[in-house]
Amino acid sequence: MKTSIGPKAIVYPAPVYVVGTYDQEGRPNVMTVAWGGICCSKPPCVSIAVRKATYTYANLMGRKAFTISLPSRDDVVAADYFGIASGRDVDKFAVSGLTPARSDLVDAPYVEEFPMVLECNIVHVAELGLHTLFVGEILDVKVDGACLNEEGKVVAELVRPFTWASPDNTYYALGDSLGRGFAVGKALESKES
Repeated sequence: MKTSIGPKAIVYPAPVYVVGTYDQEGRPNVMTVAWGGICCSKPPCVSIAVRKATYTYANLMGRKAFTISLPSRDDVVAADYFGIASGRDVDKFAVSGLTPARSDLVDAPYVEEFPMVLECNIVHVAELGLHTLFVGEILDVKVDGACLNEEGKVVAELVRPFTWASPDNTYYALGDSLGRGFAVGKALESKES
């Protein structure tokens, strides 16, 4: 039996996306976002939800572009800091010691040291209430060569991503592989007949 806990913004796991934008003066800024995900495969798109009160919101509206830098487990301290400090008050790159890299495709910076980056132009904006949903078309994905296999495919174990969980506000490392998608469910095909 399940117990109702009422409507809440909870889903597991939540991603840890470090969203990069430039402000009006061209200063690089980053903000950690946990509300987002892939929302279309053709064209490839990702969504992020941001409150209007954030510094990043104005940057997104002004520049119509963003990047998502995916941190590895080694970057949890910086990723958490990027979510609690405001770019209005501090240069997050200077404090963290990380490097802003200029995208050559979109008007947004990314974190050079993080293993994977999505470069996105904003194609849709939807006001939802407290948050605004930004949908970005992914123009390119850049990955450190050390995180690719011989066929040039991304290996999650080498990227070493982590997740965030609400409401306990805790980061979790991803665990063991449970099998390949579209293959683990084949065990049920024999039960169909």
